Amino acid sequence: MADASPLSISVSEFDASSRRLSFDRDEWAELRAATPLTLREPDLERLRGINERIDLDEVAAVYLPLSRLLNLYVSATQNLHKVTATFLGAREPKVPYIIGIAGSVAVGKSTFARILQALLAQWPDHPKVDLITTDGFLHPNHVLEERGIMHRKGFPESYDTRELVRVLREIKSGRSRVDAPVYSHVVYDIVDDEHVVIEQPDVVILEGLNVLQSGESKTEFVSDYFDFSIYIDAAEADIEQWYVERFLTLRESVFQDPDSFFRNYAELTDDEAVDTARGIWRQINGLNLRENIAPTRDRASLIVRKRKDHRVDRVELRRL
Repeated sequence: MADASPLSISVSEFDASSRRLSFDRDEWAELRAATPLTLREPDLERLRGINERIDLDEVAAVYLPLSRLLNLYVSATQNLHKVTATFLGAREPKVPYIIGIAGSVAVGKSTFARILQALLAQWPDHPKVDLITTDGFLHPNHVLEERGIMHRKGFPESYDTRELVRVLREIKSGRSRVDAPVYSHVVYDIVDDEHVVIEQPDVVILEGLNVLQSGESKTEFVSDYFDFSIYIDAAEADIEQWYVERFLTLRESVFQDPDSFFRNYAELTDDEAVDTARGIWRQINGLNLRENIAPTRDRASLIVRKRKDHRVDRVELRRL
């Protein structure tokens, strides 16, 4: 797969005073150009998240143009590193291109990240694409309980931001191996003695609620290490409904696991489950979205806006 052509869109079509170029779905889809669709339905089935309504048409219209754009960006950045190394007369370590993906709980970040990872890995210039999530950088439950913030899990203070920044710093410095912690959504906690191993990839995708927030560090932010960032946006009422639907599905699946932290929710009636999910949304996830996540939206390089049916209807690209 190769693409040497520039984006064929005239900036004069847009408001010159705006910081962003705005595309409706059809306009964005045209920027796919000749990029081939390398995913098939079995691949997509494996990548879909719970209750995600995404099909190959959505991949072609939304993800392929983004894949093409990022391929151009990654290639240009790789060339810049080579030029710098030539100038310095030294061999520079391999420096991964880092992409951050932010957005609310239940907005579809994980599925978006997995599909983007699969597509980017098909480009010959950057075949090794790793994916890590900020869930692994949550403080362990015993720490949250000691600090009295177990009910604030997912809020900025519940993350070990310094450790996340350290891991990103090591990845960006070109270290041959970097270990990242692993989180289990079954036991709802960090998994001891288990790690995601990052070994000199071409691209790293970091997905999570807090990737565009400043966190605890006063000198370094997580986003300092991003080459590109994406915010997945939708109306809060729609995200809340998606969260309730996901909760109901989990009640019939993951919550049934005897080891599940949420095993007590498995026997709820439909009405009880809906009331519980909406209560969690009001007290935790919705509050976190409004106070901490949504305010970071404009910091993203790209904003992807979803409709009620999960389909993307607008994309906004920040000008360079």
